[in-house]
Amino acid sequence: MAKDANVFARVDASLKEQAESILTQLGMPMSNAINVFLNQVVLHRGLPFEVTLPPQAPIAAGSLTSDEYYAEIKRGYDDCAAGRTRPAGEAFQAIEAELGL
Repeated sequence: MAKDANVFARVDASLKEQAESILTQLGMPMSNAINVFLNQVVLHRGLPFEVTLPPQAPIAAGSLTSDEYYAEIKRGYDDCAAGRTRPAGEAFQAIEAELGL
């Protein structure tokens, strides 16, 4: 396939340097890596990886300021008031699964 189009993107300089360092170790120029990524987007008809937020670490109550603590309590109260609840056993199973216990 002929390479007859340009892609221009502004990225963080530090991120670019880190990526280039890794790609150099792999013997792959940045343009080839971008072509691989774009080919995978086409093949997957979307991003070729899952885009999610990292798991949240449990919040230790002692590490919160007074305002943060009361905000968490209010959030829990608001969830209860809105009916966003589940049985305790189910909640504990979900917590254990999330923490890998």
